[in-house]
Amino acid sequence: MTPNRHNHSVRQSSSDNDAVLDAVRDCVMAVGVRRTTMTDVARRAGVSRMTLYRRWPDVRSLVGDLMTREWIDVATGAMPAPRPGSATRPRMVDGLVAGVRAFRTHPLFHKILDVDPELLLPYMLDRRGASQEALLDLLTATLREGHADGSVRVTHAERQARAVLLTVQSFALSLRTMTDEDDDELNGTAFYAELHTILERILAP
Repeated sequence: MTPNRHNHSVRQSSSDNDAVLDAVRDCVMAVGVRRTTMTDVARRAGVSRMTLYRRWPDVRSLVGDLMTREWIDVATGAMPAPRPGSATRPRMVDGLVAGVRAFRTHPLFHKILDVDPELLLPYMLDRRGASQEALLDLLTATLREGHADGSVRVTHAERQARAVLLTVQSFALSLRTMTDEDDDELNGTAFYAELHTILERILAP
């Protein structure tokens, strides 16, 4: 059988990109976004700066792709696998709450929030980023599954996905401004339970 050179090239390219994004993550975790340079990333990734510039114009674009990879991994990793005959809504709600928990403890998120919080502002106030677009695609597809099995309220799927993302995004980004960890009624666990209730109610038929 003749090897599929195109598939090999795609796999190789994906592997190379992951190596670069791993290097970006290491740099950001070490010194933050503002102090990371393309030279630092190239050195850690074992590639030339020109190789980086062929794909990414600057560090911000590299960090954007890194965040997309990391946040999608969090979202997909948190969602329970579908079981034959099981309803979509409970699985989706459990997965979204677990995803918020995982996101809020993610080392990269903590580093950006502590050192470079302004990096997140455009995605909260002005425009959607690639990670948000990818999450919307995942949410829309899952909601349509729930529409089909009758476990999710049927409405415009894309609008519903955006409303759900707004809800979970606010908990993920701003929850620490509202919690009091010394109060069992106002700590993180209590708010995760509240988020679970909110999602159940807005998604139930």
